[in-house]
Amino acid sequence: MEHEFWHERWAEQRIGFHQPEVNKYLQTFFERLNVADFEQVFVPLCGKSLDMLWLREQDCSVLGVEISETACTGFFSENGIDIEAYPHGAFSVREVDSIRLLCGDFFRLTADELAKVSAVYDRAALIALPKEMRLRYVQRLLDILPAGVKILLITLEFEGEQGPPFNVPANEINELFAPRFHINRLHEERPTDPKDAGRTEVVWLLSDKATN
Repeated sequence: MEHEFWHERWAEQRIGFHQPEVNKYLQTFFERLNVADFEQVFVPLCGKSLDMLWLREQDCSVLGVEISETACTGFFSENGIDIEAYPHGAFSVREVDSIRLLCGDFFRLTADELAKVSAVYDRAALIALPKEMRLRYVQRLLDILPAGVKILLITLEFEGEQGPPFNVPANEINELFAPRFHINRLHEERPTDPKDAGRTEVVWLLSDKATN
């Protein structure tokens, strides 16, 4: 899936993946990340998610990365924040009130940019990518994350290969993350919305083996 796909989705406002409220699983399981006050939580492919505001309200520092300029400007403007972007390496950056949003290609992130990250919250990144890109995404993420992080990951399981969002089965989670992380399947739930019939939402906690 090329960048143009996501630029078109945002330009045409075909953003059914955007949730108009804070994710309930984040609120329920956030404490399992053991994030201390002012530690940084990384939100990959963050869009304009309200989850970032909620994380800030929990006294976290938030680092998001998003390819769409429309999403990045929308996040701040829709929350009444007037801010200008400035260039920094491969990204344009907006930063205010402990939220730092990098607009650009996830695959151009470096370890230096993630050096302060203590935890990762992935609700819409892994499931947004087809299988071959999921492997690239995880390999890159693990290359640049510092040691000791925990990941709160939300996935979908269903029959078929259509997407996004895509089916990410449990065996794939194990293949992608088990070399570095202890994997804990925290919760699973069938959505009540008829359009999600046949799907199961799954919440995972991944704990870096380097800390155990």
